[in-house]
Amino acid sequence: MGRVLGLDVGDIRIGVALSDLLMITAQGIETYTRRDEQSDIQYFCELMNQQDVETLVVGLPKNMNGTIGEQAEKVQDFAEKLKTACGRKLVYWDERLTTKSAHRTLLEADMSRRKRKAVVDKIAAVYILQGYMDSL
Repeated sequence: MGRVLGLDVGDIRIGVALSDLLMITAQGIETYTRRDEQSDIQYFCELMNQQDVETLVVGLPKNMNGTIGEQAEKVQDFAEKLKTACGRKLVYWDERLTTKSAHRTLLEADMSRRKRKAVVDKIAAVYILQGYMDSL
């Protein structure tokens, strides 16, 4: 069974998390800074090949009332292009509270604002992926 890659997709950065081989824990591996769509897609296809990724879990930023807004549409557009280009199973995960949880975790760790900004997307990706894996 292949690994699972979790993404917290933003306009500027993408938080990246990867499952362990036993599918028990999600590890944050990086915060990727976006370049252009083609470069981004190529980067993630290569990463998925290197890490033997079978499934892609993408956080879907729904509105609090459950509707899909403009940001969620952008995320879906990018995720569908990734799915097509990289040939992986795609799962959307409701991420409404993940970024807020990630910020809270980092605040509790007494991390400076600048450092928080650098890792919050990666931590959010961990929450997305861990939530998905816990649901299996």
